[in-house]
Amino acid sequence: MNRIPGGLMLVPLVLGSVVGTFFPGFLELGSFTTALFKDSALPLIAVLIFATGMQITARTSGPVLATTGTLLLTKSLIPAGLVALAGHLFGIEGFLGVSILALMATIDNSNGGLWLAFTGRYGDERDRGAYMASALNDGPFISMLFLGATGLADIPLTAFLAAVVPLVLGFVVGNLDPRWTEVMRPVPNIVIPFFAFALGTGIDLRDVVTGGASGILVGVIAVLLTAALTWSGYRFILRRGARSGIAIASATTAGNAVATPAIIAGVDPAFEPFVAVATAQVASAVLVSAILAPLLATFVLRRQGGLDPEPADDDAPRPVAADEGRGAA
Repeated sequence: MNRIPGGLMLVPLVLGSVVGTFFPGFLELGSFTTALFKDSALPLIAVLIFATGMQITARTSGPVLATTGTLLLTKSLIPAGLVALAGHLFGIEGFLGVSILALMATIDNSNGGLWLAFTGRYGDERDRGAYMASALNDGPFISMLFLGATGLADIPLTAFLAAVVPLVLGFVVGNLDPRWTEVMRPVPNIVIPFFAFALGTGIDLRDVVTGGASGILVGVIAVLLTAALTWSGYRFILRRGARSGIAIASATTAGNAVATPAIIAGVDPAFEPFVAVATAQVASAVLVSAILAPLLATFVLRRQGGLDPEPADDDAPRPVAADEGRGAA
């Protein structure tokens, strides 16, 4: 796992997709087997989010919010706006066999689990706390907003609050009792492989194959475009210098984006003819982005010297945590 960028999550994710596709019966054995290998993703991610909140001190909360806002702008809002512009230029049928529906569902959200896994090794409290951007861009809301759909305005707020509560509670507990913070520090390296496997079981490799070359194209376009934007945000807005490559790890597509085309078509029937192909393309893009984004992020970090130690400041004692993450991984 250590030899592959993002391998702590990527390797179990791929293994889970293999098991879910070819040995689904194993996941239905029941009891602890089903609970751990199929149904554990959300509870374990919640534990990880709680532990992440405990690592955020009162002094670092401002930088966390700044990082979150920058990621949300460069990973979701600007890309979604560009896809909407492409829709006006090419129509909703898109171009090169890729519909605007597939592009929008792929490009405006991110894999929060992979982000936490990557920043747990290479980032600091600012980066890990910025998972909140994934809570905001999770689901179909931003896609529907930029495609002009209406009727689900209350869902994103509820989903966001539900996703943020564990982080807030972790922040409170961690600041009240620093000893708990130390107890919870190893949590990422413990839970990430297990929830990654469980997430992988929801990716059907047959859908990835069905997506074919067009799905790979969607994934590559999404990664390259959002990688450039998020890197620019870290570089020029947050002034993160050689560490700006960390932002590229957010250039992914969340697994739940596979359901977005059908949800959007349910609100706006004009997109119904594109649902089947778009769903297959998004499924392919999920896997492509999970592989390509951490590889590209690590490559950029290495080229720009972002993997070298740097002095810690009072607000971001990153090197200690990062070194501990490497040792534990």
